Amino acid sequence: MSITVYGIPNCDTVKKARAWLASEGIAYTFHDFKKQGVPPDRLDHWVASAGWQKLLNRQGTTWRKLDPAVQSAAADASGARALMLEQSSVIKRPVVEWDARTVTVGFDPDDWRTRKAA
Repeated sequence: MSITVYGIPNCDTVKKARAWLASEGIAYTFHDFKKQGVPPDRLDHWVASAGWQKLLNRQGTTWRKLDPAVQSAAADASGARALMLEQSSVIKRPVVEWDARTVTVGFDPDDWRTRKAA
């Protein structure tokens, strides 16, 4: 299984997820949004797999600081995609590609343990 974790290294949830993977001895590749950006083709795959509503983090500080007009422009898939490409911090983290098809958003150790066992 080739696992890629996408996120921001100083995000607490990403830190927990990476620590969990390390403690379980699971090898993975880390893609840093801040240094490497959001790959548009991967974002399209995540939207198709998980849905733009799940990817767009409306609870975070970045979202709350956005101008209301910018927030309202992200009210559909196209607007949300544009915002996520422009401001990676509005993407809920981590995004994990477990294989070519399976994508999860966020950290759920119980779900991840099941994936590890599969």
